[in-house]
Amino acid sequence: MQQKTSCHAMLMAAPASGQGKTMTTAALARAYKNRGLRVQAFKCGPDFIDGMILQVATGKPVYNLDLGMCGEADAQRLLHQAAQENDVILLEGVMGLYDGTPSCADIAERFGIPVALVINAKAMAQTFAAIAYGLYAFRPALQRAGVIANQIGSEGHANMIKAALPADVPWLGAMKHDTQLSLPERHLGLHLAQEISDIDQRIEAAAQLLEPEIPLPPTVDFAAPDPQTITLSLAGKTIAVAKDAAFCFTYQANLDLLQALGATIQFFSPLHDAQLPAADAYWLPGGYPELHLDQLQHNHSMRDALHAAAQAGKPILAECGGMMALGETLNGQPVFGLLPGKSEIQPKLQGLGTQHATFATAADDAASIGAHTFHYGRFDTDLPVIAQGKGKYGAGEAVYRHQSITASFLHFYFPSNPTLAAQFFLS
Repeated sequence: MQQKTSCHAMLMAAPASGQGKTMTTAALARAYKNRGLRVQAFKCGPDFIDGMILQVATGKPVYNLDLGMCGEADAQRLLHQAAQENDVILLEGVMGLYDGTPSCADIAERFGIPVALVINAKAMAQTFAAIAYGLYAFRPALQRAGVIANQIGSEGHANMIKAALPADVPWLGAMKHDTQLSLPERHLGLHLAQEISDIDQRIEAAAQLLEPEIPLPPTVDFAAPDPQTITLSLAGKTIAVAKDAAFCFTYQANLDLLQALGATIQFFSPLHDAQLPAADAYWLPGGYPELHLDQLQHNHSMRDALHAAAQAGKPILAECGGMMALGETLNGQPVFGLLPGKSEIQPKLQGLGTQHATFATAADDAASIGAHTFHYGRFDTDLPVIAQGKGKYGAGEAVYRHQSITASFLHFYFPSNPTLAAQFFLS
């Protein structure tokens, strides 16, 4: 029989994007933390940016749960581990409660996690109750944790909403309308946590609004996962990972896996460092290189160091923004020039969604790895395609190989295929 571990847990969902899930989840996490409780936050779906906000609230790395990209076994492993080490688990949903296949409602139902609804109450009163009722009634098997009214205008406004709720929809609290509690956005979503100078103060102020009345989430039992078998080792290898304002889209689970395989992780900044750290392999994840072109194109010593690493045959993985930065030009400006190809940021979205990329292996069979794409960039190149992502609507992003470099717009989720992920960093 599988061992179970109990923990207070709740999934924060909404009718749609833009309702305030991220700030509300961060406020709740901080409120519980202020009580002396150990809090672990998760982000449903493949998003990087929301997790950075939640990490500020909890002081802990945030992990992603996605039944499509990451898989059910990975979610079970992460939730069980979190339940062993924390008092409260909070999951921030993605888009609307039922959006996507699979959706965050599927995660809630699969693991028995009660759902709390965050609803923007601006310009409505009793209709709020109808929306909440309808969201819960659409799938009656979902457990109802309660509702939080966001963007309320006054205490009287909140009381009208609270009085209209059905008896079986608990009231959890309200967040008043205050521009100081909102989070700035750009084309890929919210601004990075490190770009918001007063992010900690905003989270703390929001936490104080909820603290007086917010109850603990219900208790959930999380079953232990089956043991994971990993056949490849990175013992003795050092992997240097780009990490700065331009290269910051890194799943914590990816770093954990590389370390579990025996690798030593070292970080470096292509923006600020003059040299690469000594390493056996290099990884440039996605981010916002287009916002830092002046620094990138003038860091000639970093350019030379990257060229030297490639010429030495060191494995290099370049994802999305990392790939664009290794090309010849980005938005017409010269960048590092390791990949023959030119990138341009487009006015419209160029790629979005979960994909699985299949690679040919040394054993003459095929291996697939989960990944995600979300970008406005276009990369024009004649490089050979060694693998092709596949999503719900057919062929997806290409994966290119040039000398020792593997490059794609895809952000790979390493735990979905640890053996294949390790091969990215082996000569």
